Order: sequence, then C-alpha cells, then structure tokens
Amino acid sequence: MIASCGGGRRNESITRRVRLVAAAIAMMTAAHAGVPRRPDFRIEPRVAGAAPVAQRFTATQIELLEKLNRADAAHLDRLIALVVPEPWWLDERAYTTLPAWYEPAAVYPKLLVVHVPGQMFGAYESGRLIRWGPVSTGRRASPTPAGWYFLNWRATFHVSTVDPDWEMWWYFNFENYQGLAFHQYTLPGYPASHGCIRLLGRDAKWLFAWGEPWTLDRTGRIVMRHGTPVLVTSAYDFESPPPWRSPAWLSTPVVLPQVLPPEPQ
Repeated sequence: MIASCGGGRRNESITRRVRLVAAAIAMMTAAHAGVPRRPDFRIEPRVAGAAPVAQRFTATQIELLEKLNRADAAHLDRLIALVVPEPWWLDERAYTTLPAWYEPAAVYPKLLVVHVPGQMFGAYESGRLIRWGPVSTGRRASPTPAGWYFLNWRATFHVSTVDPDWEMWWYFNFENYQGLAFHQYTLPGYPASHGCIRLLGRDAKWLFAWGEPWTLDRTGRIVMRHGTPVLVTSAYDFESPPPWRSPAWLSTPVVLPQVLPPEPQ
C-alpha cells in the first residue's frame, strides 16, 4: 500500500516534469518561429482597506505597473482601478499596444512617437521598437498639440520661465517657441501637464542620453541639423475612461500614421 502511494507520487512528479519540459519546448519553438508571447491583463478595482501596492508587489513589478497604469509609484494607490499583467516576466515591449515594427519609421535611425490617446511613448531605431513608457501630456485646458517635431536642446535641470516653482529634470525641448519639452515630473495616471510631456524619471534620463539634439550655426539662430524626429499623434479623449483600463484596448495594437515626412538631410 505504501509502495503504491509512493509510486503514485513519483508518477505525478514525472508527469509534472514532462509537462514543464513540453511547455518550455513549446515556448522556445514559438520564440524561434518569431511568434510573440502576449500577456493577459486584469483590472483590479480599488478596495477600501486593501494593502498598499508597495506591500503587494515587488519593486520590479511596480515598475511595470507604472507603465501599464500611466502613473508613477506614488500615485498607484490613488487610482480607482489597477491594470495588472499575467505573466510578469516577458520582455517589456510585449506589454504595449505600440507596434514592435513600424514600417514607415524604418528610414529613420531614431524616431520618437508619442501616442497621446494611449498616454505612452515609443522609441524606434530603424523601425524597431526599443523602449516604451508612460507619459502625461497636456491637460484639457492646455493639450499637447499633435504634429511633427524634432528634439532641440537639453538641460539636466531646467526651471520654467512661466512659473519658477516648476523644476524639471532631464529636460529635452522639442518645440522652442512654445517651450514644450520632455522631462521628469509626476505622472498621476491622466493628462495633467501644461503642454509638456511628462516622463518617469528613468525614462526621462534615458531619453536625455538617447535623443540627438539639434546643431546650430555659430550665431545660434539657424538650425544646421535637426535633432531626433518626434511624432505626436492625435488627441486625448477627455470624455471617456482611460482606454488602457479596457481589456479589449489592451489586446488591440494601435495604428500609427503610415505616411511620415522624409528624413531631413
């Protein structure tokens, strides 16, 4: 009787190992064939008395939650609902609806896309998505204008000329006359800026190093060479709930413009 029970446990253990090996082989086969693994998502409504996010998730998981919820860690507990992925361990580019390959961008060594409706940015190199993250664009009263821009000048630290209380780290201007820029600032989970594009600290610092600034002539008035091109798409729908809290939206790739200006010479 004891031998039979032990044999049953051994058989179950062997079966589990076989299933794990089979699953691993299937995953490797899919990866080799170029089949991307897509995550699932669940929407967790905020529950009174629930443990804080910092107690429920690891630091690495919180970084992904910041991306998915368009909110920095300090604001995650304030959201009415939390987008949570399953599984957690995929390449970070699997968790965005931005295309992994953007054909019109293939002619650009670098291109920065800001998808305003989805409050996210994507950095492309020769058409391939290499990084993405959350943004907070202009609020209803001062929306970030859609259009075609270039990165201009940058400063590690910049104080706004409009309000000296606005202190911005990793500042990278993309519209000099209006004073629009990418920079680190709070991300509350919705468009909240005065027109600039807010980023998480780690994304702002990365963009500061990755982006190419303009080249001016000796007078500092004529652009001899444009910086990294920036495409700001469409507008945010302030009348509807955030689209990233919709499982249907999260499973549908966004469509970016299929015609872009030629690369400047």
